[in-house]
Amino acid sequence: MVYIHAVALDCALGARPQDILANLGKNEAPGFTPDSHWLLSGEPLAFGHMTGDLPAVPENLAKHQSRNNRALMSVFNSEPRFRELLDRSDPSRVGIILGTSTSGSEEFAGYIRGFRKGEPDPDFRGEAQELGDPSEFLSAWLSTTGPAYTVSTACTSSIRAIISGVRLLEAGMIDAAIVGGADTLAKLPINGFDALQALSHTRCLPFSGIRDGIAIGEAAALLWLSREPGPIAVRGFGESSDAHHMSAPDPEGEGAEAAIREALQMAGVTPDAIDYLNLHGTGTKLNDSMEAKAVYRVFGDRVTASSTKNLTGHTLGAAGAAEAALIALLLQNPGSVLPPQLPDSVPADPALPPISLVSRFTAVSGSLMMSCNFAFGGSNAALILGTD
Repeated sequence: MVYIHAVALDCALGARPQDILANLGKNEAPGFTPDSHWLLSGEPLAFGHMTGDLPAVPENLAKHQSRNNRALMSVFNSEPRFRELLDRSDPSRVGIILGTSTSGSEEFAGYIRGFRKGEPDPDFRGEAQELGDPSEFLSAWLSTTGPAYTVSTACTSSIRAIISGVRLLEAGMIDAAIVGGADTLAKLPINGFDALQALSHTRCLPFSGIRDGIAIGEAAALLWLSREPGPIAVRGFGESSDAHHMSAPDPEGEGAEAAIREALQMAGVTPDAIDYLNLHGTGTKLNDSMEAKAVYRVFGDRVTASSTKNLTGHTLGAAGAAEAALIALLLQNPGSVLPPQLPDSVPADPALPPISLVSRFTAVSGSLMMSCNFAFGGSNAALILGTD
């Protein structure tokens, strides 16, 4: 069994566990604010911004200069347990596996804009925009020499990074893993989603009848894994691929269902054993429809479920780690409050199967929670964490 010993998260809900849970319980997201910087049209939309202070990348690692890497430094520093655990570990036996879909793409885009004006930044280095850079940077910053690599499978990147870390531990290749991910706001993916007409013009309303797309956010999250018994166990995980379409999900959610059932089978539990299900719930017509179908076939209307992307934004490659970190915090803090999925004035979509969406402020407790993520290209993953 693999266990979680430390968790850190920075997103629109906050940068400290107590703030994240308090804001979640009040249905407030301090970092979710309008911003006209990102769309090429100049239209102001609500984006989820991280709220923590980001340290500077050290001069000796300047080639890794990116907001993503600064965010990883920030979340590592925010939880003292990471340093304590690292200091007593053999650095050659610590793996670093992260997920991202942006890496330093925004910095690279800035360099290109300057280059076209004849004003290229002489300090820019191309390494920062490589997808493998976050893991390479964190390994260099922390002076670890174990395996270090990045998973980039769009919106399942960091949940798959967690799963990859678990597999390395189970295989005995490492003794500890720092897993997670970071994606910060960048014009390339934001305008790409706008071109697909997939951006919401509100804060996004997953599973509602008036949902109109995703709201983008940024986040960074890290978890320390090892085989030593700890407060939270990785009880199960499942992965699948739709093989359906480059961007659209399988409309019936068969791949999503397969990942969920595989996680339950690995955990050795029935669907009714799950105390809370954190849904992918992006707020797009197709994703919410297929996810509701898959969830209903597995859980019926019996398991409390909600998406938190209306409070964090869709944090893309960081979503899996951010939402895994969130359910880990909920497990560590029984009685924490979940907000209603939708405002009273906005009903759930009657065309969707009647899954058990949180409908009022609800205190959640329990020993088993699941998080699901489903990505472009039909990449599906589910993760079960537990305290028993």
